[in-house]
Amino acid sequence: MNQNLKPALAELIGTFTLTFIGAGAGALAGTSGGGIIAVALAHGVALMVIVYTWGAISGAHVNPAVTFGLALAGKMDWVKAVWYWIAQLVGAALAAYLLAYLVGVSTGLGATTGSLTNADPVKTIVVEAVLTFFLVTAVFGTAVMGRNGNAAGLAIGFVLTMDILMGGALTGASMNPARTFGPALAAGDLSYFWMYVVGPLAGGAIAALLWDRYFAK
Repeated sequence: MNQNLKPALAELIGTFTLTFIGAGAGALAGTSGGGIIAVALAHGVALMVIVYTWGAISGAHVNPAVTFGLALAGKMDWVKAVWYWIAQLVGAALAAYLLAYLVGVSTGLGATTGSLTNADPVKTIVVEAVLTFFLVTAVFGTAVMGRNGNAAGLAIGFVLTMDILMGGALTGASMNPARTFGPALAAGDLSYFWMYVVGPLAGGAIAALLWDRYFAK
């Protein structure tokens, strides 16, 4: 069996979980109440559970920007990174299409868009880069560096929560190209997807290189 298959499958299931729970909470926020707080908590708790469930198998990246940062810093090889990216995109797409079947495309499917998405692509990229920087620094500072022990999942989950509380209204606070890709694909609108590739990959790269070249020394 290909040595990358098992961790890739874990990434697929993990990203499916994050998208189904996070996007599902976003899609239902208008009908069930709670708004941005409910969406932020859904994402944060889901990521925390994913880290504890799949971390030992794949590292629980569930995010192409995290995978990119780790590969850039030499923490994983690029072939494995490609396996992860494919798995993450497929997992997010499957979750989004299931949500489309369950709650309908008219709910918005929890698309990661905000007031800046159509109004100002540059600001959208900047916000996504900054928020992803926080997320990836948390990943490196806890899980990658082996610090904080069993609290790593809690720390990473809370970073996702805080980022969404701040940036959700502005850009949807994706920080994750796969999380954006799934709902956008299922809704048939990928026009804004590029912003959520450029921003998160830039933020993830800066965070990874900063940790690798400076703080890890």
